[in-house]
Amino acid sequence: MDVTVVGSGPNGLSAAVICARAGLKVQVVEAQPTLGGGARTAADPEFPGVQHDICSAVHPLALASPFFAEFDLSARGVQLAVPDIAYANPLPGRPAAIAYRDLERTCAELSDGASWRRLLGPLVADWQAVVDLLLGDKRSVPGSLPSARRLGLRMLTQGTPAWGSLAGEDGRSLFTGVAAHVLSRMPSLTAAGAGLMLATLAHSVGWPIPVGGSQAITDALIADLRAHGGEVIAGVEITEPPAGVVAYDTAPTALLRIYGDALPDRYARSLRRYRFGPGVAKVDFVLGGEIPWSDARLRHAPTLHLGGSREQMALAEKEIAAGRHAQWPMVLAAASHVADPGRIDAAGRRPFWTYAHVPAGSTLDATEAVTATIERFAPGFRDVVVAARAIPAAHLSEHNANYVGGDIGMGGNSAWRAIAGPTPRLNPWRTPIPKTYLCSAATPPGGGVHGMAGYFAARTLLRQEFGIEKMPFLGPDSSGLS
Repeated sequence: MDVTVVGSGPNGLSAAVICARAGLKVQVVEAQPTLGGGARTAADPEFPGVQHDICSAVHPLALASPFFAEFDLSARGVQLAVPDIAYANPLPGRPAAIAYRDLERTCAELSDGASWRRLLGPLVADWQAVVDLLLGDKRSVPGSLPSARRLGLRMLTQGTPAWGSLAGEDGRSLFTGVAAHVLSRMPSLTAAGAGLMLATLAHSVGWPIPVGGSQAITDALIADLRAHGGEVIAGVEITEPPAGVVAYDTAPTALLRIYGDALPDRYARSLRRYRFGPGVAKVDFVLGGEIPWSDARLRHAPTLHLGGSREQMALAEKEIAAGRHAQWPMVLAAASHVADPGRIDAAGRRPFWTYAHVPAGSTLDATEAVTATIERFAPGFRDVVVAARAIPAAHLSEHNANYVGGDIGMGGNSAWRAIAGPTPRLNPWRTPIPKTYLCSAATPPGGGVHGMAGYFAARTLLRQEFGIEKMPFLGPDSSGLS
């Protein structure tokens, strides 16, 4: 075997696909019985016609990331439903703030649409440069210096106390809700960067829902890997170093367990100092009907940010960073059936994906906290709940070992980590262990289903270990397979 990839998340699979297409013999080994890491879908244990997304549910980067743009999911039979509403932020005592695919429609409904347009309009017009900058390797000269300047200035305003430059309570809440996809104190440069990229994509490519669930993305990657001779093994935990070249789509601290005393002392000390961030507590609901939103427009919104006002969200993130549960936690939700009606079973039941931000390692069953939050904006929500499946942050790693303490960002949610990687190295995808690489979201460019950490790791190991300088073509042929 030329290359072993440990972990079958989107980054591990992207690295494996690239190596297999380069003509190498590749295997992917996954500890879980199911494949996909952060992009998996599974049937409800009681109502098998209802399919829950185990980790991620909404995928703007599945259309926009350079890896997936070339890989071309749609040509491989993956249907990405792009709704008119990208995301919405209900607000207490007033109409919800809504981000439509149409930037001008969004601005027309906000109290100060001109401010929203000034913030995002230039980025939307140049959205590919925004993606290239934020999903780049953080080591290359920007392709467009004016684009980098525009983005940098906006990150400085929305990532510092100057974030009040965005006018309108509804617009400020709308941006803060999307920035809260990163678990971070607010304002912060990391949250601002993620918020700007995701908001820009909302008004350019949209926020697509994979028809049938996130597993469709994983299945397309695995099909391509196998078409090029790759192997996939599930249900096997790696406890000692595999032979040959290895790429780990894991938390960097997993190397402490696998390599033990064989790790260089300095690197081992760095890994022992590695710290994870706050976590999420997940609740998958089975609903018997539509959610009775007070603002009827929300019935058409697949993605919802339920943290209230900017001030309320900032307070909640401050609380969990300090190790305390917020009285009103930041809650993210996805009603995938809005864009994908096939997710509704024959009896009218449908999944409703949610998670709440909580302190690291929290053992809280968040069902009541999430339910109470939704009830603020949809009185009677309890009456449509058929079942709830809760996973506390402390147990999330049982479903995905990378989510230590419930940290879905894998410790990477800081501007420094986004540039330097898990330990300060010129090449963060290469470790000081011979033939050993990291390709997880703990390496640049960070979290999200984009495959780019795997892309950069594969580029590194192809050059370093096999002398392959040219990256293989990733797009499908006329058969859609290779």
